[in-house]
Amino acid sequence: MAATDPDPAFVAPASPVVVVDDDAIFADAVCANLEAAGLRAVPTYGGQAALDYFRNGGTACAIILDWHMPGIAGPDVLSRLRTMGDRTPVLFLTGLNQQVYEETALARGAVDFVDKSRSFSIVLQRLKLALAGDKGQTGVPMPPRGGAPAGGRLAIDRDSARATWRGSQVDLTLTEFKVVALLAAHAGRDVSYREIYDIVRGEGFRAGAGDDGYRANVRALVKRIRQKFKAIDPDFANLENYPGFGYRWAHDR
Repeated sequence: MAATDPDPAFVAPASPVVVVDDDAIFADAVCANLEAAGLRAVPTYGGQAALDYFRNGGTACAIILDWHMPGIAGPDVLSRLRTMGDRTPVLFLTGLNQQVYEETALARGAVDFVDKSRSFSIVLQRLKLALAGDKGQTGVPMPPRGGAPAGGRLAIDRDSARATWRGSQVDLTLTEFKVVALLAAHAGRDVSYREIYDIVRGEGFRAGAGDDGYRANVRALVKRIRQKFKAIDPDFANLENYPGFGYRWAHDR
């Protein structure tokens, strides 16, 4: 990974990025590149070391997490952190590039999934997007704070990246929140698979088999979002599918 010059327009968070990888050489290299880009970074060599860091009061603005590690694998590290109440944005950085791993990572609550073969500039850009999203600056056209664009039952708080339905908080990941915010901001309009995936992974990113492989990822993501709304309201039906094109957030009837 080649280092990237600091971006003068980027304001680095006070807390460090925690890099979790059992390969100490790789973890140290990522940390060195992050620091060259103007961020603080802390390496932890393996899943248990990462959990110990947070249990001992360590903080992070984001976590870059490997998948396969001896002892405690990356997905289990993420699950344990969430059980501990830690909501730090997690990006998987792994040599695994199959779609099933990406879907599992997002289902567990990760905000992104990046192949280790990507250049550091791509990793850094994804990290900055996650950090911006965690502050509510997702780049998605958002309704006013506490607004209810779909007619009163949905409320979105862009500062906390939280959504409520009928007054109950929906347990959305940051990625899922971005999708709901996008659809709700354009309530009543069909939003294409590509528009949705661009919000999740960046404009033009390709995934899966063929030119339209990203559609399977979007369908899986929307399915999880629906399930979370239905857990609050079994009659939830505002997230509609436009077969072959995308999805729309329907106005309340």
